[in-house]
Amino acid sequence: MHIRLGLPAYNSPPGLSQALIVVQSAALMEIVHSAVGLVRSPVVVTAMQVMSRIVALFAVVYSPAAQAHYGSGLMILGWALVEVPRYAFYVAALISGDATKGTPYPLFYLRYTLFYVLYPLGISGELFTFYNATNDPSFTGAFPSVPYSAEALYWFYAFTLAIYVPGGPFMYMNMVGNRKSAMRKRFAKPRPPPKGLIFPTDKKGGKSTSEAGKNALAAAISAVDKAYGEKVLKERNWRFGYTKHFLKMVELQCKSPKAALAIAEAGLEQMHSSFQFVNPDGSTCSFKEAMSAKNKTKFETGFIEGSGSKPAPSLSVPYKGKQLAGDDLKKQVAAWVEYGTIEASAGDAINKVIDNPTWMDLSDKYFVMLGAGSAMGPFKVLMALGANIIAIDLDRPGIWKNLISTARASPGTITFPMKKPQASCKDDDDLFSNSGSNLFTETPMIKDWLLSLYKGKEFVVGSYAYLDGALHVQVSLAMDAICKALSESRKATLAYLCTPTDAHLCTKEANDAARKEYNRMSLGKLFEIFWQVVSRGAFLKKNARKPVKSDDGEEFYYVDGLAVAQGPNYAIAKRLQHWRAVVAREGGSIVSSNIAPATSTASVVHAKTFAMAYEGMPYFKPYEISEPDMSKAVMLALLTYDIRDKSSAANPKTKLSNPNELFKYGSFNGGCWRCAYTVSSIGEVSVVICLCKWAAPFVPVVAAVAAAGYAKFTGAF
Repeated sequence: MHIRLGLPAYNSPPGLSQALIVVQSAALMEIVHSAVGLVRSPVVVTAMQVMSRIVALFAVVYSPAAQAHYGSGLMILGWALVEVPRYAFYVAALISGDATKGTPYPLFYLRYTLFYVLYPLGISGELFTFYNATNDPSFTGAFPSVPYSAEALYWFYAFTLAIYVPGGPFMYMNMVGNRKSAMRKRFAKPRPPPKGLIFPTDKKGGKSTSEAGKNALAAAISAVDKAYGEKVLKERNWRFGYTKHFLKMVELQCKSPKAALAIAEAGLEQMHSSFQFVNPDGSTCSFKEAMSAKNKTKFETGFIEGSGSKPAPSLSVPYKGKQLAGDDLKKQVAAWVEYGTIEASAGDAINKVIDNPTWMDLSDKYFVMLGAGSAMGPFKVLMALGANIIAIDLDRPGIWKNLISTARASPGTITFPMKKPQASCKDDDDLFSNSGSNLFTETPMIKDWLLSLYKGKEFVVGSYAYLDGALHVQVSLAMDAICKALSESRKATLAYLCTPTDAHLCTKEANDAARKEYNRMSLGKLFEIFWQVVSRGAFLKKNARKPVKSDDGEEFYYVDGLAVAQGPNYAIAKRLQHWRAVVAREGGSIVSSNIAPATSTASVVHAKTFAMAYEGMPYFKPYEISEPDMSKAVMLALLTYDIRDKSSAANPKTKLSNPNELFKYGSFNGGCWRCAYTVSSIGEVSVVICLCKWAAPFVPVVAAVAAAGYAKFTGAF
């Protein structure tokens, strides 16, 4: 094989082509490793990287014209200079046990910097190789005994050339993002000593989030099935194997109301007892003990009354650039129900709020917002309606400048914890700097402060704080401790935003609709079957499930909305809220726990793969991804219905066959209940659909190039 690195031809060493074939073909295992979870690399990105090289390798081995062009030399040189440092980095990471900080910095730097030059070099070489191969008769005619092989090879490589137009920049920017992330982690400052709420100490003396979640679920399930609880503890692949255990828990809860409550109570007890709390003096106790201890330190109370004029109470929902109210909103609600984006019970609830506009006068309620500045929290909507808000959020001046400024311009009021008396604040900057609290480190103080406020007033406690990863478990447990205290001591109403990516009881109608959609035949179905086949059943799994029978023979349907990509920490954090919801409702509190739609909040779409999946998901009917303002408006409407209407499932006086049916009603799930496929199995295909949408503007250019190539190949002119 002759390869040109410059002007003169370079006669490669014997066996180079065979070595390239072996080495690059072995890289196919990287796709497998990514698909089965051995490495964290995204499957789609890894497949694009590896397959582009396999295709280029085939061209350079079988095309003399490609070999003779310097592009092939650039390509192989680029590959080598990228892979040698990369695999040396992997070896160093295995030896040190820490890829981020344990590898030698020169190697780390090369791993995450060489691509700036070598990616353009390699991509340019690959493009030259493809171009020369398509114009090499000895390459396109390499398989004369195979009918139409010349045409197939030509068009395949012409198509590959076209794919590089959107694919090249995408891959390059993916590496830019990886570099930023790696550098940020490498030079991150050491974490300060732990304070406040922390994970339990595991058997090895560490703080394993996986073990904590596994223990919580095992304890919950063991309340009704000890044998299966032991099975959960023995799960070795918790990161990717947790979903089946969550589904089993839901099935066990369907057996009887007693089983549902026993599981919830046991799960809550395990988490409150096992998690630890580091006190200000450095001593450690269980979180349960910390929440029951007396606190000498107390918050001061800040209060702001807005000067805005109170509007006439009514429900208004922003949607696709319009503000919908009255009959227009009812028409849209009917459209959502008909399409399957929301359940009929959610539509009925919203319509009832529209018909009773005075319900939206919420001045008789006090809304405790845990995470007042959250992207999905209804702070601004409530303030605009003249509500009384008790705001809990981090003690950061920027947060409180925003919250207090909004409150001042509204017709509502805001009450908030402070480090010193409000009257002693010199100016607004001083006020903002001394406002707020920390749910992690000051949980007991927040609980005591809230219990002391507005005696005799009705509290609605909303858990809106959200954080990524393990922090979400911690903040959810902190909020749960406060919800527990307020629901038990003051019979406060609890409000949650359930995620559609969880396992919930659903209606038979939703299950039937999902089955009907799965059996639907259309041209698009061929596309879907293709992905089912190539993924060997991993993609596009059937959503409709067989019902679970209770001990008395009643059938319950449920939907598997668990998304493996979100991980077990997210699942246990949301399950914690489920457990509290059914326990508090059983204890006599109103509990509004409606399922919110998939929403394009900044915390979700900052991850590129999630953003791409969201863009592609609406292909699968009846999915619809909601804007944050729309989601907040409709979820507030459902909360208002739950508070005002005594027939709501949220009201403990409304009889349910099983406590978990609380999540069956008022579901604004965005279409995941009635989709043909489970949430977890459409992500990768949704990303592909998104990429196709991005590539669509280039189709005319590709078509023109293809037409020119066809004309040249056939001799038309």
